[in-house]
Amino acid sequence: MDSLKELFKIGNGPSSSHTMGPERAAKEFKRRNPDAQRFEVELYGSLAATGKGHLTDWIIKKTMVPIATDIVWKPEYVPKYHPNGMLFKAYDKVGKETDRWLVFSVGGGTIMEENEDRKGTKTVYPLNTMADIKAWCNENEKELWEYVVEYEGEGIFDYLITIWEAMEAAVRRGIEATGVLPGTLKYPRKAAIFYRKSRTNKTKGGYIGRIFAYTLAVSEENGSGGKVVTAPTCGACGVVPGLLYAMKEEYDISTKDALKSLAIAGVIGNLIKENATISGAEGGCQAEVGSACAMAAAMACFLLGGSLDQIEYAAEMALEHHLGLTCDPVGGYVQVPCIERNAAAAARALESAVYSLYTDGKNRVTFDEVVETMGATGRDLKKEYRETSLGGLAKFTFNAKC
Repeated sequence: MDSLKELFKIGNGPSSSHTMGPERAAKEFKRRNPDAQRFEVELYGSLAATGKGHLTDWIIKKTMVPIATDIVWKPEYVPKYHPNGMLFKAYDKVGKETDRWLVFSVGGGTIMEENEDRKGTKTVYPLNTMADIKAWCNENEKELWEYVVEYEGEGIFDYLITIWEAMEAAVRRGIEATGVLPGTLKYPRKAAIFYRKSRTNKTKGGYIGRIFAYTLAVSEENGSGGKVVTAPTCGACGVVPGLLYAMKEEYDISTKDALKSLAIAGVIGNLIKENATISGAEGGCQAEVGSACAMAAAMACFLLGGSLDQIEYAAEMALEHHLGLTCDPVGGYVQVPCIERNAAAAARALESAVYSLYTDGKNRVTFDEVVETMGATGRDLKKEYRETSLGGLAKFTFNAKC
């Protein structure tokens, strides 16, 4: 599996696969062709179907400045390798094509070429299943976060503190921001209202309200194109930081333990990325919000004192109960139903963690099995229920008072 540095990335929303990935690809193609006079980019499949709402064309053109760039939309063509395909072309001053590059944005801001193995390209971690990692932990009497340190080194915490600080900053910006998000939906920001209602409520309802507020804060920042962390994607970026911020506040959790919990969340996200998918265009929203919920559930279970078996159970339960969740962004924006789903998933992650703590950690379904099932379910979903805005809630027209 890849390093956690390839899972947790800092960048601007609204989409890791539709914004961050194309931006990385555009930068690389521009670097390769410094003398080009014009670029043309063909967008395929999901990138073309929802690219307008996800700002795909905007970020590519912005990245290519000052070189003029034409965008060609081809939603009807869905490459076999991955639905998020892009064909970059470079032209000289007489209009002759000088270079072309077919590249794919496969989720979480990662880009790959057609001949690349979808499995981890950087073998930082030698074990690729939860069963094998648990066996290693038990044999070496290590906790799950120590598996990360074993192969990434202590320096991974330097990276994770940067990630956590970016997450905290997104929460703080989001709970202060008001107004509506960009786009035709005129979706109103709600985090500030939720925060005001919850901060003086000392009951369990207030705690849940703060989880909602902090999760909404990050998701709304993403929807506005603000700086967020892929966890594991931009579309699901509110779940992990929203829950962790609230738990750190509620239980006075140390930063050191918060970073350990992020390492554990990263292992879960990496396993899903390695053995299934974290791309909404490929697997539906179960691959994004479902994966984020599993990451957050494992994180929360660790912070609440769960055993290795209970941590696995929490992650398995969280992902299991998102199986089949469709990706149906209204208007192609990462707003409806994405933002609300993040908040609901953060609460479900906590519930999954608490539920697992009442058990001995043994379950009939393993985490590896539910990951494999999620991947198969994603492949079975009709394209309308992946990130195309052609099915589900995306078929309906909503008024501006979302």
